[in-house]
Amino acid sequence: MAGDAKKLQPIIIKRVRKGGHGHHGGAWKIAYADFVTAMMAFFLLMWLLGSTSEGDKKGLADYFTTPLKIALLNGGSGAGDASHVVKGGGQDLTRSAGQVKRGDIDSKRKTVNLQALKAEQHRAEKARLEQLKAKVEQKINSNPKLAAMKSQIRLDMTRDGLRIQIVDESQRPMFASGSAVVQPYMRELLREIGAVLAEVPNRLTLEGHTDAAAFIGGGLGYGNWELSADRANASRRELMAGSLPEDRMLRVVGLAASTLFDAKDPLAASNRRISIIVMNREAEDRVFRAELPDVEPDTEENFEPLMTMDRIAPQLRR
Repeated sequence: MAGDAKKLQPIIIKRVRKGGHGHHGGAWKIAYADFVTAMMAFFLLMWLLGSTSEGDKKGLADYFTTPLKIALLNGGSGAGDASHVVKGGGQDLTRSAGQVKRGDIDSKRKTVNLQALKAEQHRAEKARLEQLKAKVEQKINSNPKLAAMKSQIRLDMTRDGLRIQIVDESQRPMFASGSAVVQPYMRELLREIGAVLAEVPNRLTLEGHTDAAAFIGGGLGYGNWELSADRANASRRELMAGSLPEDRMLRVVGLAASTLFDAKDPLAASNRRISIIVMNREAEDRVFRAELPDVEPDTEENFEPLMTMDRIAPQLRR
């Protein structure tokens, strides 16, 4: 029996595996994916920082440091600024005038710069006209013949520029009575003024004025309108004889007695005068804008040349 029991005892064989590792599952894959994601986020962050301006970085820093303060109190960078990384759609959430886009800001800056440039040009032009005024006065004072007419010369600055007025006197008329014949002393004065005005680039307006006395044979015939236009044209020719270029004359008009120098006395001699206006840039622009046609003159049917006073007067005298 004992021998049989010994024969029936199971034999256990232990096998030892060398060089192997146990199964660890898929946890390492999750860790590796997290690592790759973190690296991608890191490089993306570095790229964003490298392509962002210092102002945008400051706006982001301020926003994330005190977002409520920036958004509601200061309206700082990042709160509502369309020019920053955090798009707010405008410049400042606290502005009562509403949000402003980046394009609107640039447009306002350009407008301000243009206004500043125009203001500087206006100051420079005004200074040049003041110098011209002083030079005309000096020219008159240095010539004894012209100095004798000083009481008839008025120089002042107007909205349109420097105005030089030569007014009539009972004892020293500028023109022969009832005509556009220039007196010798008036001719000398106009030529001296023409030489001075030739030194500046400004365009000129020349106006002829009369008093309110009825012209003999007026009405539908030759009257104060024609006389004032003819006298303005005669003055223009004398200015050109003094070396003034012809293209510097922008307008020559006859105004008769429509704008009196002495409104209290319509018959006063001072109402008979010649006005020379050295125009500033704004005055020139107003003239050119006024002369632009409302309808495009592309056909002969809707285009007629403007008739100026110096063209009307000769026709009325025919």
